[in-house]
Amino acid sequence: MKLTILGCYAATPRTITNPTSQILEIRNRMFLIDCGEGTQVQLRKNKLKFSKINHIFISHLHGDHFYGLVGLISTFMLLNRQTELHIYGPKGIKEIILIQLRYADSFTGYDLYFHELETKQSEVIYEDDKVIVKTIPLRHRIYTNGFLFQEKVGDRKLNIDVVNQYEIDSCYYQKIKNGKDITLEDGTVLSNEELTFDPIKPKSYAFCSDTMYDELIIPIIQGVDVLYHEATFLESEADKAQKTKHSTAKEAATIALKANVKQLILGHYSTRYANIELFKEEATSIFPTTYLADDGKIFEFN
Repeated sequence: MKLTILGCYAATPRTITNPTSQILEIRNRMFLIDCGEGTQVQLRKNKLKFSKINHIFISHLHGDHFYGLVGLISTFMLLNRQTELHIYGPKGIKEIILIQLRYADSFTGYDLYFHELETKQSEVIYEDDKVIVKTIPLRHRIYTNGFLFQEKVGDRKLNIDVVNQYEIDSCYYQKIKNGKDITLEDGTVLSNEELTFDPIKPKSYAFCSDTMYDELIIPIIQGVDVLYHEATFLESEADKAQKTKHSTAKEAATIALKANVKQLILGHYSTRYANIELFKEEATSIFPTTYLADDGKIFEFN
């Protein structure tokens, strides 16, 4: 599982920082999460292939989280994209994007699908044979969701030494990986536990931005491998966090601690602060395994 931070600062773009956008690579899928201004420039800077993005998840309709979307959609068209593109976001996102495309007379040459969200309950919005994605309802000034990405349990791993010892034909390998026992020609039954090792433990990633402190998300994100949680303010500006329905670094760390997550990544910093290390200092006093997102930073989780 690999996370590339394209942008992680709040509100307005600057020459030195970018608004929220990130790429999650999980089980050979590449998911774009939020799409603030400058996202496609950041994709190029980080040498990420546009063509691999088939699913885009938009948390909410504040500009610093989706104003780069119509530009990216248009660039896909200029690059002669043929693969369909799926966009998951709040109700209204389809109308916003299609109006812009209509007045620009630049409709896509590829199939564009919108999956509009409006429920305030967690729901599955994407699933294939390897990954499942659920919403994480958040508390912000407008309708907002985070997203939980979970790997499915993979195949069991062959104990090749034992398999070779019994001279099992390779045509049975997938059956064994699927957890089945094998019966030899002499009637001997070999248990799957003897022939295989446990599969690699599936990983999970929770993206939570923007939101005020809300313990209702804890059951949804309980025990995730990695939690990205907004930390727009330091605790000294907790009143501003409350007023704008954002979180402090301390609050993000408290959520991580109560949800028993393995690692916390902070982001969505207000640009009022000259040194983001202050966010880490505040959070690690509560949750030691805390890291700072920053534009262009890559996290790999094995």
